[in-house]
Amino acid sequence: PCRAKMNVMFLKTHKTASSTVLNIMFRFAERYNLTVALPADERVHLGYPETFVAHFVEEFQAIGQNYNIMCNHLRFNRLEVQKVMAANTFYFSILRNPISLLESSYVYYKEDVPAFKISKDVNEYLASPTKYYHPADYKQNIYARNIMWFDFGYDNNAEDNTKYIQVVLKEIEQNFHLILIADYFDESMILLKHALCWDLDDVIYFKLNSRSQDTVQTLTPESKEQIKAWCSLDWKLYLHFNQSFWRKIEETIGLKELEKEVNRLRTRQKELMETCLSDKEPVGKDHIHDKGLLPFQSGAANILGYNLRQDLDNWTLRTCQKMVIPELQYTSYLYAVQHPHKKRKPFSLPLMWTRFQEK
Repeated sequence: PCRAKMNVMFLKTHKTASSTVLNIMFRFAERYNLTVALPADERVHLGYPETFVAHFVEEFQAIGQNYNIMCNHLRFNRLEVQKVMAANTFYFSILRNPISLLESSYVYYKEDVPAFKISKDVNEYLASPTKYYHPADYKQNIYARNIMWFDFGYDNNAEDNTKYIQVVLKEIEQNFHLILIADYFDESMILLKHALCWDLDDVIYFKLNSRSQDTVQTLTPESKEQIKAWCSLDWKLYLHFNQSFWRKIEETIGLKELEKEVNRLRTRQKELMETCLSDKEPVGKDHIHDKGLLPFQSGAANILGYNLRQDLDNWTLRTCQKMVIPELQYTSYLYAVQHPHKKRKPFSLPLMWTRFQEK
């Protein structure tokens, strides 16, 4: 028997199912009354895309190294994160295949990223990325090339040099206890459950911040190959940790046991969806009844959300709301709970949130 880890730092990477992981972390923090390192003032990120420094965390000066959970977006900086998190903190992150990642980023950040804005579609962009992508605009263009490399704190325009890549991969292995793979999300949740010694219900989730299929752009075979070259740092990062992910599963759980646990996770998830949701699945932005449950919409993506059943008792409603509440609203709510004397973050909460707050 192991003891559940209560001090956990999750490096939230972009477009990697990380909003779903953040929801898991927030629910765990609430369940055990843990302190979350939340963004200061009206911010929703921990200083991103600036490299993280400790004072980006609300009340860091007063609370010091006594936070349990850290999981909002930041650009990783080990020494500064260590000022906030305890010495025995468990560090993990998540990666996604750069091919599907770049297409997702393109649609989501189309209006914000200069390199994406001036190209017609993702295939046109990839046919000659240097025509659209100017390293001088790197702060605006980070989503257009090697975004995961950037999130881990490294230069996303660095040269693809074998020695340099080996050094970075080794450093990431030293800084993080576990790297999950978004393409195998359920398997990742089981591995995380084992690593943290959490219960199955601690890692149960409803998929958050996903988009409707009709906004997915089809990549040509040439574009897919081009991504491997254009985002070669991310590609090598992904290949390396995809291997170590499966190795870790073999060493700790075994594939047979993994399959059993994944099935249990999916069965439990289905039960909860039937209990909580009126539509049994996510719906498009125009069909979300409670605007407090509407996820942030970006670019050409139609970000899906959920409608809850109307006949839920208070306790079930509270459980269900926590599973479907989008990231910005959940951050805002936790901020109000942890820092009641501070000005609230500017996000509306779900309609029945007063019932949600009843003990």
